Amino acid sequence: MNCDLLVVGAGIVGLAHAWAGARRGWRVVVVERDAACIGASIRNFGFVTVTGQQRGAHWRRARRSRELWAELAPQAGLRIEHAGLLVAARHEASEAILEAFLATEMGEGCERLDAAAALARQPGLRAEGLRGGLYSPHELRVESREAIPRIAAWLAERHGVEFRFGESVLEAEAPHVRTSRASYHTERVVVCSGAELHGLFAERWTPHALSLCQLQMLRVKPPAGFRLNAALMADLSLVRYEGYAALPQARPLLEHLSAERHDALAHGIHLIVVQSADGSLVVGDSHHYGPVLPPFASEAVDRLILDELHRQLTLPSLEIVERWTGVYAVSAEVPCLVEAPDPRTRLVMVTGGTGASTAFGLAEEVLADW
Repeated sequence: MNCDLLVVGAGIVGLAHAWAGARRGWRVVVVERDAACIGASIRNFGFVTVTGQQRGAHWRRARRSRELWAELAPQAGLRIEHAGLLVAARHEASEAILEAFLATEMGEGCERLDAAAALARQPGLRAEGLRGGLYSPHELRVESREAIPRIAAWLAERHGVEFRFGESVLEAEAPHVRTSRASYHTERVVVCSGAELHGLFAERWTPHALSLCQLQMLRVKPPAGFRLNAALMADLSLVRYEGYAALPQARPLLEHLSAERHDALAHGIHLIVVQSADGSLVVGDSHHYGPVLPPFASEAVDRLILDELHRQLTLPSLEIVERWTGVYAVSAEVPCLVEAPDPRTRLVMVTGGTGASTAFGLAEEVLADW
């Protein structure tokens, strides 16, 4: 079989490259080893995050990806569950970070809120100790477990992209690719194998000292009628997301939280809350690192996540309806990696859990530089 671009992996990074290739008029084939995409791309918030991404190229990449999500969603029949982001601040040091953030180019379009304005923006915020917050209009939220298969179907229906699920790539020596089921002749190969560090081109990843990150997440049912008007983050996010955490003003908050919230920081917990069409809330998450991670979720970690939820929202009752874990690759150096083992081949990995937020912009860059 002949094609112009063969993409290895049908997660969001692979789909982004398939779309970018199809937009150029290329014949695209996507090969995915599983019968459906079941990895990190469907185990996340479906949250396209711009505000707080690493300053510079990655933040600009997220801005472009958000534009592309807005273009794709109506064409592919994807529902935008809600838009925007509210960061609730409960510490004086948090306010200093938000002021500093707004003074940068990353604060464009964002709005500083006092406590009353934050409560008006999001009814149900816990008023005790609330000092205010930040509102960003840039973010979008989709239901990732529905969006990923829907994007694949749309690419097949509208753009002629051929998907080969349940097929493992055994060798990729462009222009020849051999899989467990077929052989291909392709002008270009993009390998987007996610958290698989020991498969194709493993030797290219070794110098980057990559590891894995495992997260825990929950879906909860809030009281009837509760509505989240935007995605919600809070103080712990300000010392985790690099767009805030790299600012000099973040150090006092980190010192304060290290004493006050040591348990949460020890498990890499910060709060993100988004809402689904059925009213349920997706809540997370934690972060644990290592070369290999056990498949067992901790009830104690889930309790810490829910404790943080109750610190931010007044929810008299909650029913846990789902729990899950996810794994993605991480680098201590950069938020994404692009390797070129030969002129026809690119290896692409998002290394900070921001695939949904940045993959569309990254794919444009990869193909434009080719």
